[in-house]
Amino acid sequence: MHEVRNETSDAAVIREILGGNVNAFELLMDRYQGYVASIVTKHVPRDRIQEVAHESFVRAYRSLETFQARTPFKHWLSRIAVRCCYDFWREHYRNREVPISSFPEEAQPWIENLVANRSDGSPCGHAQKREPLSLLRWAMDRLSAEDRMVLTLVYLEEHTTAEAADLLGWSVPKVKIRAHRARKKLRKALADAIPGG
Repeated sequence: MHEVRNETSDAAVIREILGGNVNAFELLMDRYQGYVASIVTKHVPRDRIQEVAHESFVRAYRSLETFQARTPFKHWLSRIAVRCCYDFWREHYRNREVPISSFPEEAQPWIENLVANRSDGSPCGHAQKREPLSLLRWAMDRLSAEDRMVLTLVYLEEHTTAEAADLLGWSVPKVKIRAHRARKKLRKALADAIPGG
């Protein structure tokens, strides 16, 4: 078996793996474990980060023959990681029992502002930056996996619709429509939670 050195390019490592040196995949894992973890951390609960990150590498390894080097390996891997997060939420929503919980009282002014649509167009960003994250989690948990992922990518991470479409494997029009509808659903979920709202 050949030994692949650290300074070797991703393309060379991939050739080694596809040529039979499966142990060379560890080099790619070492190179990109922090990168994949940073993606996954933005999308799944803390106690599931390691599991989803591991699944991302498993899928990458299984799909390595389909990598065509049109884009950097890192970008290709990021799409796999985002789709693993999406699949995590699809499975979560399929198997969950909907919790009955109330939102934090200190978030009431932000909710009223969002419902009145007096924000700067980035309601989720305000929730993340200024209000308790628990409110955002509460509201996002009432959305579908698709809505949750598109809101996170477009509003929280501020990807363009084209970037979000690429990461999710969707068309740009689907992302635009889904983002618009998801934002309305988020607003409605928060409005319904307000007494007399």
